[in-house]
Formats: sequence, C-alpha cells, structure tokens
Amino acid sequence: VIRPEPCCVCGSRIRFAKTAIKCCQCQLLLHTKCREQCPSLCTPRAHHHAWPHEGVLADFAPSTPPLVPTLVVQCVTEVETRGLTETGLYRVPGTEQLVREWKRKLLQAGDVLPGLSSVTDIHVVCGVLKDFLRGLKEPLVTFSLHPAFLRAAEIPDDAASDMALRHVVSKLPPANRDTLAFLMLHLLRVSHSPDCKMDVLNLSRVFGPTLVGHSSANPTPLTIMEDTPRQCKVVARLLSLPPNFWRGFVETEQENLVP
Repeated sequence: VIRPEPCCVCGSRIRFAKTAIKCCQCQLLLHTKCREQCPSLCTPRAHHHAWPHEGVLADFAPSTPPLVPTLVVQCVTEVETRGLTETGLYRVPGTEQLVREWKRKLLQAGDVLPGLSSVTDIHVVCGVLKDFLRGLKEPLVTFSLHPAFLRAAEIPDDAASDMALRHVVSKLPPANRDTLAFLMLHLLRVSHSPDCKMDVLNLSRVFGPTLVGHSSANPTPLTIMEDTPRQCKVVARLLSLPPNFWRGFVETEQENLVP
C-alpha cells in the first residue's frame, strides 16, 4: 500500500507499506488478516468509477492512447464549441463557487461526465480546467523535469531551444506528454481567435504557473518570485513549437478525444 486506504471488510485503515489483498475483478481492498471474512462472491466493477480528489495526471488518464483525461477533453471541447468568441478567455475568472461545484461534480462522475452545456458562463468551464490542472500533486511538466524545461526555454538560439524542448517533452510520462500536446493545440487555437484577445504572451502568463509550476511541492517565497517569469517563458516557447509536433502525440487515435 502506497496511499493509505480503508479495508473493505473491517473498515480500519491499511497503513503505508503494509501488504494488502486486492481483487482484480471488483477492486475490493482488504487486510490479509481479513481475508477469511471477505465475501466469497464479488461484483465486477463497472467501467465508470469516480476519480480521486487529487493525484498525478496519470491517475485520471484513460488506459488507451492518447492519454488525455476525459475531464480535460470535455472542458476543452466545450470551450472551443462556444468560447472562442469570448474576450479574455482563461484570463477572466469564473464564479469561484461554481468552479468548485463543477470540479467536484466532474471528479465524482469519473469516466461518465455530465454535459457542460448547462454551464451558462464559459469562464466557469475555463476555471474548472485551470483548477483541475493546478490541483494535481505535481505540475504537468513534473518536478523532475522542471529544471530541464527552464534551461531549454532560456537557450538564446531559437532553433537550439526548440530542439531542447522537443527532447524534454519526449521524456515526460506518456499521460503528461499527451495532455500537454492536447492543451498546446487548444491554446494555439485560442491565440488565433481575434475575439478572445488572448495572444501567446497573455496565455503564457495565465498558464505558466499552472502547467510549469515549481520543482517541488513546497517552494519558498523567493523561489516563487524567481520562477514566475521563467514559467511564462517555458509556455511561450512551447506554444512556438509547430502544431504538427503536438499533433504527433494526440492524433494516433481519435476515439478517446470525443467526450
């Protein structure tokens, strides 16, 4: 056990690093000592399952490529369906209470998401997407690769910087890489919409802290101050990479990108 969870038989928590038994059919988890009290028949788990309230990106990704969480796909699809004429997309905040409510609703829904067409304010949908990405246990570029992204973005020669960034992107965990590619293609479409008035510079300011973050979970105030302009530079450089580079990661299979 890595993340402590309750035993489904006795209800007490199975502690970190302890051995447990888990059913591969219904996902029932229990202490080894509680095995005798376990029901002999299990109920196979339905395809739908609720997501954790927090985790790394892979915890939310589907099992087949492209590994982009359904929540991300649905938010992006809704924004592109009716939000590309909204001024200040992603910069204008949605109502905080509605953002929290919808994020909770989507996380509880898991794989089978309710439609977002009933969310009147598109800025709330944008807020849910940003809040989901901010709430991950580590940023999309990961703690371990964070320094490499910063170094690559700060190479003065554009061609060398692009090559270094492509190399670092390829090192990301598959779910992080595919989701980053999916988001970059989306943000490029937002930047090309004259009504949104959100160019690459504006988008990099909004998404720098969200996508790049810091190299640890608890940065010092000085680190936060020093990292902020560098985060924006990373996103701006990523958005300067050609769309075909990003499409190579997400267009291998399209069925998972349809909500």
